[in-house]
Amino acid sequence: MKSLIVRGVTGIVFVGVLIAAMLYSNISFGILFAIISGLAVNEFCNLVRQYKKTTFSTLLAIMGGMYLFFILFAYTNYELDKPAVIVVPYIALCVYMFIRELYRKKGGALDNYAYFCLSQIYAALPFAMLNILATYGGDYSYVLPLAVFIFLWSNDTGAYCVGSMIGKNKMFERISPKKSWEGFFGGAITAIIAGYVMSLFFDILNTWQWIAMAATVVAAGTLGDLIESCMKREMKIKDSGNILPGHGGILDRFDSCILATPCVVLLLYLL
Repeated sequence: MKSLIVRGVTGIVFVGVLIAAMLYSNISFGILFAIISGLAVNEFCNLVRQYKKTTFSTLLAIMGGMYLFFILFAYTNYELDKPAVIVVPYIALCVYMFIRELYRKKGGALDNYAYFCLSQIYAALPFAMLNILATYGGDYSYVLPLAVFIFLWSNDTGAYCVGSMIGKNKMFERISPKKSWEGFFGGAITAIIAGYVMSLFFDILNTWQWIAMAATVVAAGTLGDLIESCMKREMKIKDSGNILPGHGGILDRFDSCILATPCVVLLLYLL
């Protein structure tokens, strides 16, 4: 009972802070997700440091991840005279991280190169791409970023309810024994209903585009969850961290968002 209470309180605070930051302004949105980007990169670096004994600088990786968010935030929210200039410090950091290995005599350069790049692509870039969704219609709007999370939460709720009641056919037992096809389709239907409801209140997309976005979030979010589960099994850990009591780490809470966000960006621009 105590663990359920802790999990519930954490979940309420987490969702409340997320929604409040997105609704208040682009600045609060930017601050929150820049911090989340840094925490995600830090968590990822700590995991691979234990798993592969990597020696690249976690601090520089965090700075890179947060600056990557800043690049897209500045580019999408403000009219910059020379937008390419803001990319220069990030390029310089990446170049330095590669050159730095030449002067280290401890070995493991290949792992350091690979996992530094993965920390940026996997743990930082998806959060930076939320800026593209937030400014899809021109000026900042919370609608599309919030919709991604609403669809993810709807999917999780529907999948849990249906899967716990009638789930029998395992979806990917080797990676996630609890996921079932019944739960997947239950979550998908719930998210698509949420997409239809969103279309009644927001005309930034038409009805079919909202439904397509919801379906994309379900498919990509499920794969994102499985990908993180696969990595955790490889590392032989249960949770990526403990920053969120009862929920694990940042990567545990945003694993679905990490793949869903780039896929939604791709979908919208294809549409």
